[in-house]
Amino acid sequence: MISAEEWLSIVTAYSTAIWPSQIIFYIMAILITGLCLFKPGRNLNSVMKIYFMTAFAWNGSLWFFILAKDMAGESYGNYFFGAIFMVVAALFVVDIFKQKMHFVFPSGGWRKYVTLSLVILVFCYPLFGIALGHDFGRLMYPGTYPCPTTALGIIFLITALPQVDKGIYFLLLLLAIPFTPFIQILRYRVYEDAILFVIGVYGLILYLRGKRA
Repeated sequence: MISAEEWLSIVTAYSTAIWPSQIIFYIMAILITGLCLFKPGRNLNSVMKIYFMTAFAWNGSLWFFILAKDMAGESYGNYFFGAIFMVVAALFVVDIFKQKMHFVFPSGGWRKYVTLSLVILVFCYPLFGIALGHDFGRLMYPGTYPCPTTALGIIFLITALPQVDKGIYFLLLLLAIPFTPFIQILRYRVYEDAILFVIGVYGLILYLRGKRA
């Protein structure tokens, strides 16, 4: 794998190449999340799935297959992760027609406050980047950067439990739990990705808790 400095240079080049797309995706995510929180419904479910389909396809193609294709050296790791993102995008398309998943935020209890807190943390990704000393070109936003997009996706899949697409759910947990602490946090020092790891663990616990119940 490449060094942390090389990885950050790739992030900067990517940010410059896609500007201002990251801001557009970020604002759209906030608006759709707000609507889902206060006015959930069938049509909004489809809009959210279209958003995630677009976001995961974007990350799989532009980030993993094109701009950051050499990040993993000769291990072809990025093609592996890129393929996961493209499969997730395709599964969201399938569910637009199947209508299996319905995103509804918890109406009360501890799960409501935990879910809202995690959503806020995801939207604070760029703020944590600023606090950690990153310049504008190294800030990460949900929608156009893999880790915050995965974190936001897991949160919405949690709101769809137990009628969740298990393929999407476990692919995103696979991205969040085993790889994040060892690659993103320890190797590349992207400490804000601790958000993704925490959300992944929370999502796994809720799934296992539901199965046991």
